[in-house]
Amino acid sequence: MTVSGTYNYNPSLGELTLYAFNLCGIRNTALLQEHMESARMAANLLLGRWSSEGVNLWMVNLQTVPLVKGQATYSVPSNNIVMLDTYIETDNGTGPPIDRIILPISRTEYASYPNKEQQGFPTTYWQDRLISGTVTLWPVPDGTQTSLKYYQVCQIDDSEFSSGQTVNIPVYFLEAFAYGLAQRLAMIWAPDRIPMIKPLADEAYQIAAAQNVETAQQYISPMISGYFR
Repeated sequence: MTVSGTYNYNPSLGELTLYAFNLCGIRNTALLQEHMESARMAANLLLGRWSSEGVNLWMVNLQTVPLVKGQATYSVPSNNIVMLDTYIETDNGTGPPIDRIILPISRTEYASYPNKEQQGFPTTYWQDRLISGTVTLWPVPDGTQTSLKYYQVCQIDDSEFSSGQTVNIPVYFLEAFAYGLAQRLAMIWAPDRIPMIKPLADEAYQIAAAQNVETAQQYISPMISGYFR
């Protein structure tokens, strides 16, 4: 048996777009500038949809924000979708850094705190999900903490046709992208193909999404303290 031994297959957005139009019954030689303009729009709207549908593991990264004594609010990156696991790191230089997890609260709960300038070790955070978003800590750092660290889900990178750019997705999402793009293009250029393409697009996405999970043990234990005195 002879195999390639390589794992580099990563077609460009242009190649995926041609395939998507083929699924719509449109040959490559029939494509015009207006076809490509609609494909660029559809591709980026599709990726925006995927950014909002859940935690895309390949788009999770760790952010480190230096803390300032008395400063409660800090900016988050413009490509941030949502903050995940968040913790405070303390490093006094005499031993290994110590991390302590902190928990999210709602706008309503933060608003209920009577003294928002109280300093201490932060135990909660409120993410204000604006266009230019922020994260606010409470209690406010008192200067003994080193940094705020959090994992964030990032927006998937924009897709463009220039310079043979690829789509920032793993290989197991390529089929879902191609069928999803074909479905959106069929709504414009081949409505009669939608009944055929949509089930394939839904199935491909579900298969890819099922693989887009962390493998870890989970334990569920009943609360039995009430049975004992």
